[in-house]
Amino acid sequence: MNVLQFSDLRTRLAGAGAQCRVVKNTFLRRAATQVGYPDLADNLSGQIAIVTGESDVCAAAKILKGFSSEFQKPSVKIGVLDKAIISKEQIRALADLPAKPILQSQLLGVLKSPLQKLVLLLNEPGASLARLLKARAEQETARAEAQQAPASSEPVDSVAST
Repeated sequence: MNVLQFSDLRTRLAGAGAQCRVVKNTFLRRAATQVGYPDLADNLSGQIAIVTGESDVCAAAKILKGFSSEFQKPSVKIGVLDKAIISKEQIRALADLPAKPILQSQLLGVLKSPLQKLVLLLNEPGASLARLLKARAEQETARAEAQQAPASSEPVDSVAST
């Protein structure tokens, strides 16, 4: 990877709250051991650049995936997430996840759905009773109107007495 490409990668990663640094294998191995990370020695060969981030891990993985598909470099070897080694397939899976706000809204929808159903279920007996009483009142009104209609429509015989 040339300097312009590496600079472009750093700029893209900075937008996602991540940083990219070139490190020596021995320094990385020692630093990982000192902070309690798993042994990375098997995966540290050749030139190594590490990407670190404070915020959204998926955003950095998306940038790496897009950049490597665009330039065919860098090749991702491994990742470390919460002090556990993750494979490049797992990093690709992280890159394929939707953005964090979308995941949060989907989670909120999943959590909200049972509560809405519970509220509807609790309201249903009262609503059913109200519909039943309304139908009964309409039926009584219709019956009363039907009884009054024939009584008022009967012809009145007027007999004149002389």
